[in-house]
Amino acid sequence: MAEPSDQPIDPGAVALAFSTHRFEDALGHLAKDVRWTIVGFMVLEGADAVIRTCRETREGLADTVTSVDRCVVAAQGDVVAVDMFSRYSGPNGVTAVAGCDIFEFADNRIAAITSYAVQVDPDSAGAPPS
Repeated sequence: MAEPSDQPIDPGAVALAFSTHRFEDALGHLAKDVRWTIVGFMVLEGADAVIRTCRETREGLADTVTSVDRCVVAAQGDVVAVDMFSRYSGPNGVTAVAGCDIFEFADNRIAAITSYAVQVDPDSAGAPPS
């Protein structure tokens, strides 16, 4: 992983890349000691753990088509929130997830990520899965 750059980055663009699983555009911006809290599931410590999980996620979605129905990026300084509603169509049918990732940046690097996600009915973003 490259050393932090003196050149400013666009935290909103980096956060959006991560949240939309375009990991190759985001992983180079991880702090070495990044902490990713996936609320209710697990906490990952360090860039290596985050990179490994992102690769596993990408492999798990290899035969899945993802469509994003809603995406709102709110950025202020070194904090970015990405609110999304996505559908995943794969061999086992269609699922949908409503989620929000909150990114904290320091020195042009992602220092912390907190992710909230809930599976919902693909036909109604606010209803539980059927």
